[in-house]
Amino acid sequence: MTRVWKWNRPVTVREVLEDLQQERSIAYTTVMTVMDNLHQKGWVRREAEGRAYRYEAVSTRAAYAAALMNDAWSQSDNAAAALVAFFGMMSEEQRQALRDAVRIVGIPETSGPEPEATSRSRPAEPVKSAERAEPAERADRRDDAEGANSRPDTHGENPGSAS
Repeated sequence: MTRVWKWNRPVTVREVLEDLQQERSIAYTTVMTVMDNLHQKGWVRREAEGRAYRYEAVSTRAAYAAALMNDAWSQSDNAAAALVAFFGMMSEEQRQALRDAVRIVGIPETSGPEPEATSRSRPAEPVKSAERAEPAERADRRDDAEGANSRPDTHGENPGSAS
């Protein structure tokens, strides 16, 4: 798929083979089998050209990556926690790409949940990324991570609150 996406046009098995052979030894039949498998899985469409086929990607590499991310995210039982963990793994360059993407699709950047009706008179304060979850949710996650839910709280203190 990398070769098909790279060229961004319909390609033949021979073209893919010749490109791959610049890096390693590979048989024509191997490339042909892989291209046929990609077609059977719906990743590429093909059109006959003489005795050969021209293969073309069904979607872009970006759309494929987005589908992978969406699938992985949908597997989580806590979407917000999955996103927080994912954002924590991102480089500054990736975070900037995310900000750019949010701006492009027109999603307004916010600093947290909408203020309640009683607090509308004062402006919302910026929220740091670690503070985006509600305090009780943060404590629950911290307790779960430390195993504190199994310990009794005999002193009326939050066992996970020590810094």
